[in-house]
Amino acid sequence: MAPLRTGNDMTITLAATWNPRGELGRFEQLLPVLEELYAHIVISFPPVADDRVVRLFTKGKFSGRKHITVVQNQVWSWGRYTALQTALQTSVTHIHYADLDRLLRWVETRQAEWRKAVAQIEVGDYLIMGRSASAYATHPQALVRTEAISNRLISQLVGQVLDVSAGSKGFSRRAAQFLVDQTQPGRALGADGAWTVLLHRAGFQVDHLEVDGLDWETADRYQVRSADAGQQQALAEAYDQDPAHWAMRVEVALEIVEAGLDAAAQALPGTTPLLARLPENNLSPFHTGKQADG
Repeated sequence: MAPLRTGNDMTITLAATWNPRGELGRFEQLLPVLEELYAHIVISFPPVADDRVVRLFTKGKFSGRKHITVVQNQVWSWGRYTALQTALQTSVTHIHYADLDRLLRWVETRQAEWRKAVAQIEVGDYLIMGRSASAYATHPQALVRTEAISNRLISQLVGQVLDVSAGSKGFSRRAAQFLVDQTQPGRALGADGAWTVLLHRAGFQVDHLEVDGLDWETADRYQVRSADAGQQQALAEAYDQDPAHWAMRVEVALEIVEAGLDAAAQALPGTTPLLARLPENNLSPFHTGKQADG
């Protein structure tokens, strides 16, 4: 295990979004490991988060840790923006954005890979951590097939092959500040597309790192430890049997596509839009308003 990093050696804040679904025990067990790599930890909770968990951070046993900051959003779709914005209030040089449930699985199952990936954040301005072929294979087809569309579109706009929806991205302070300045809270899942296109257009280097540890995390919910491959496969097959899951994943991919196209057309200082702005809701005559859940 790497030695504990302290003082000026710790230059990364974790900016995480978390809707707790039974991961609290695993979080508490892994917190000392997280504290080895992150100088600060920001957790952005949705309005529907379990109050019992949130209170542990606001009034309970985690409330005395000055390096942990929590925010409970009034609107679900504000979570990612708020996480990044709050992380910028710390004095670090780089930020690791992560979906916390997926991050916990990564740390628990492939800790050495996670440590190496986090170290890579400090090398550049924007690091997208994507899934290897084996990691992607653990996901339901409802995710694989719909994300193929959104990943293809964002990759085309940026000019390199990317997996933008694995829930883990690294930023320099300058890149994160640019995004907070140029975007607004809302359309959280669309940030996968918008953040990438905006940073590319502004001249930030977009790097991509494939990892095995970002395999499907949903099977871990309400478990004392991360699910094994058999449990992942069984739940993935069951997930694909529900048409509502396919419909929801189409909505998610559509949001990423729309946000990416809007970012390509957005006016930015010193740059020319990649595309003309489309009419409002041109691609989406209807929306269900559902949020991603797996």
